[in-house]
Amino acid sequence: MLAGMLVTLAGAQSQSLGDYARATRKDKDKKQPVAKQFDNDNLPKTDKLSIVGNAAEKPAEEAKDSALQESDRAKAAAEPSKSLETTPKDEAAEREKGYKEWHQKIANQKSQMELLSREMDVLQREYRLRAAAFYADAGNRLRNQGDWDKEDTAYKQKIAEKQKAVNAAKQQLEDLQEQARKAGVPAPMRE
Repeated sequence: MLAGMLVTLAGAQSQSLGDYARATRKDKDKKQPVAKQFDNDNLPKTDKLSIVGNAAEKPAEEAKDSALQESDRAKAAAEPSKSLETTPKDEAAEREKGYKEWHQKIANQKSQMELLSREMDVLQREYRLRAAAFYADAGNRLRNQGDWDKEDTAYKQKIAEKQKAVNAAKQQLEDLQEQARKAGVPAPMRE
C-alpha cells in the first residue's frame, strides 16, 4: 500500500512538473521581445552597428576633422591613382626582401656560432687525448711535469677563450632574433 502511494505521488509530481515547465516556456515566449538578428543578407550597409550601445557625441573639432578626412577619402576614391595600385605590391616585395635579409643575417650568425662550437669541441677532445696519453705513462709524467703544467694551462686558456667566443656568438644570435622579432619578421624566417 505504501509503495502504491509513492508511485502515485511520484507520477503526480512529475506530471505537474512537466505542466509547470510548459507554462514557464509559454510565458518566456510572450515576455521576451524578439531580438533582431543580423546576418550577411540583412546587415545594414549605410547605418552603423553598435555592439556596446549608443555612440558618444563627438566634440566640434573632432567632427570637423572627421568631415575633412571623409572628404579627402571621397576625393581619393574618385581619383584612383596608379601609385596606389602598385604600392601594395611594392611594399610586399620590399617587406619580403627585408625578411630575407634578416634570415640571411641570422643564418650567418648561426653558422659562425656552429663553427666556434665545433672548434671548441675539437680543442676539448685534443686536450682529453693529450691528458689521457700523459697520465697513462707514469715515467713521462715524472720526467715532464713542468712541461705538462705549461701545456695544460695553455690548453685550458684556449678552451676558456673559445667558450667565451661561443657564448658571445650565441648572445649575438639571440639579439639578432630579438631584433628581427621587433622588426616584425615572421617566426619561420627568424629560426
